Amino acid sequence: MNDEKNIESCEYLCIHEDAVKKVQDNMPPDEYLYDLAELFKMFGDTTRIKILYALFENELCVCDIAQLLGLTQTAVSHQLRVLKAGKLVKFRKDGKNVFYSLDDDHVREIINLGMEHVGE
Repeated sequence: MNDEKNIESCEYLCIHEDAVKKVQDNMPPDEYLYDLAELFKMFGDTTRIKILYALFENELCVCDIAQLLGLTQTAVSHQLRVLKAGKLVKFRKDGKNVFYSLDDDHVREIINLGMEHVGE
């Protein structure tokens, strides 16, 4: 499919071909953009944001998070599975206990940037 054929001409618009070409040349592949959109979906739920925020301070088990946020252990476990699948949290086992923490500092940076943007 030729991209030039997809651009419709309009008598009121002037296509700035250099600008369009520059953007096209620097546009990431669709697979990356899809993965990025999926990452941001992880941040689209208030409960998940609260869990991530709680994990800023300390690693916590499901019971700790449930108590802290006033949720059922089932609800917390479900959200932790989603966050784990999205590589936003990791876990470690200590006997029968499973403790969760942020997967890496990128998670903290993303949330901090979002909070900064919201606070503007």
